[in-house]
Amino acid sequence: MRIAIEGCGHGTLHAIYASITKTCQVQGWDGVDLLIIGGDFQAVRNSYDLNAMSVPAKYREIGDFHEYYSGTRVAPYLTLFVGGNHEASNHLWELYYGGWVAPNIYYLGAANVVNFGSLRVAGLSGIWAGYDYKKAHYERLPYGPNDVKSIYHVRELDTRKLLQIRTQVDVGISHDWPRQIEWQGDFNQLFRFKPHFKTDAQNGRLGSPAAKYVMDRLRPKWWFAAHLHCKYSAIVQFNRDADSTPAVNAIGAPYASGDTKNAQNTKEIDLGNDVEQPLDGDASGPLAKIQNNDEIDLDMEDDMPAVSELPLSNHSSTITQASENSNSVPSDLRDQLPASFARPVPVSAPSVSHPDAITNETTHFLALDKCLSGRRFLQILDVDPVSRSSDIRANTQQSLTYDKEWLAITRAFRNINPLTSPVPYDDGESHYRSLIEAEEAWVEENIVQSGRMVIPKNFEITAPVYDPEVGLHPKEHPREYTNPQTVAFCAMLEMENFFNASEEERDARMANGPPADSGGAGDGGRGR
Repeated sequence: MRIAIEGCGHGTLHAIYASITKTCQVQGWDGVDLLIIGGDFQAVRNSYDLNAMSVPAKYREIGDFHEYYSGTRVAPYLTLFVGGNHEASNHLWELYYGGWVAPNIYYLGAANVVNFGSLRVAGLSGIWAGYDYKKAHYERLPYGPNDVKSIYHVRELDTRKLLQIRTQVDVGISHDWPRQIEWQGDFNQLFRFKPHFKTDAQNGRLGSPAAKYVMDRLRPKWWFAAHLHCKYSAIVQFNRDADSTPAVNAIGAPYASGDTKNAQNTKEIDLGNDVEQPLDGDASGPLAKIQNNDEIDLDMEDDMPAVSELPLSNHSSTITQASENSNSVPSDLRDQLPASFARPVPVSAPSVSHPDAITNETTHFLALDKCLSGRRFLQILDVDPVSRSSDIRANTQQSLTYDKEWLAITRAFRNINPLTSPVPYDDGESHYRSLIEAEEAWVEENIVQSGRMVIPKNFEITAPVYDPEVGLHPKEHPREYTNPQTVAFCAMLEMENFFNASEEERDARMANGPPADSGGAGDGGRGR
């Protein structure tokens, strides 16, 4: 199977699709089977959606997604993507469980596992911020200034569901890099290219612990990411002997001794077939000289550390919060403060087991840049699935299908409202396993046997299409919509749709306006 991998999308679909087409023409290929975009997709339907996206107002651009949303254009390749930290978050909120944002373009939701033909793909949206990890998805329109940032922070509940997978997947996707992955490639070259990464990496703060938990559990053959705006490849070996494991200290960095100065992972892979020059929307036209001298790294905005977060050690079972001076604020006074002043709750790392059916021992990691001139943003690969299954994935057609195990997990968690706090504690893998096994039988009887495993092509326009007359800076907030795809998905699994509300409730929320800025901790920087 031939797939294309793109780093950050940043609303440049015309150039991405044209670059794939031109590359295939040069190689004598008839196209690709699938395109995967690693986040910052920016599914902006209209100017109002820009008010829900974490981008400084002066750098706003409508992008070109709206042409695919309105039907002016159709994506030439089936496209899957996860959410990043620069998204039309209100649009993606409608599709929490996943769904079509436009014909032939599928968002994987907050967390998901789907199948494309024989390829099994898992996705985790968002970036890391420890202070939001244990929270619910509490953000509702109209968003306040903190909400547009916290809404894209990865949540423990979504991670927890992915950690219940007990069978092999082929591909893992996250926007953020799995924490400590930098040490499994040529990190010296990385630090020369991105010098400011070095301190964060040595302090164990680069990347997402949640993505690492999922990668360590699922052990896919491939893991794709974006976010840090560079190409980087690495190999992660599981169950290898101690001699082949890089020596790391308590914060996950190689020991600063001996020849570590010039060390690198000699098993790092050079994948080839990467594209450095985007094309314009006409695949037959000349190379577009895209150059933005005023380019900024949007991931640097409000670059603040997570609340007193200590680094994750290489063998740690807990991400602890920095100790506080217990006498700094008397407890009786602290009890009178708003909830945002409460002491941060320590974030415990889950115990990651390795089910017998997950047998792959080598994960190939690849991160790519964003689509700009001279950047390494696109890679085309031939992939051979390592997963095996007896369900719908055995079909010969390359259809996008639901995953039986994931549907069972979703059913097992159906009574937990992801929008409300407090989020129930993790009851442990053994507790969920019995529930999931029962739900797998339900899915087999009600979904598989009834022939409903193929994901329906049921895209519908919800929000108004783009109107250039509105401009890029409307004062009005976008409105919340109930997406018919989410309605249909919840009905299929016979579970409550928490992502629905009456128009009266929405009118009242809009009339009350966005919540006041609580002075939160910012967006956590580059997901570190």
